Amino acid sequence: MILLDTHIWVRWVDPSANPLPSGLAEQIETADRLAVSAVTCWEVAWLVRRGRLAFGLSLADWLDQALAGSDVICLPIDRRIAVRAANLPEHHRDPADRLIIATAIEQRARLISLDSAFPAYFESPGTLIGS
Repeated sequence: MILLDTHIWVRWVDPSANPLPSGLAEQIETADRLAVSAVTCWEVAWLVRRGRLAFGLSLADWLDQALAGSDVICLPIDRRIAVRAANLPEHHRDPADRLIIATAIEQRARLISLDSAFPAYFESPGTLIGS
């Protein structure tokens, strides 16, 4: 399974404004299973509310299409993920990003992100894609 960081998911679903590098897009499109963390849906909603993202349809419709329409599953934040996120080293202080990292670790998923702070959390080659 590949877990998509928020900015990756948004850019993959709507590449018109800021397309992903072709190698990343290809890895997403050929993955057996794609997922996002529930906090990613919250981040998208927050960015829309703050005017940093805008879609040509309602947020609810965009989320429906970006999930079901793209065959992406939304992983819940459970107790294990919450505790892991709280106990991660302080390389990254953004709580949403910490939850995404913890989700990847707990789900044993590969994570696609271009966030420069993420590599500090992943030692296994190939676990973090894109940075």
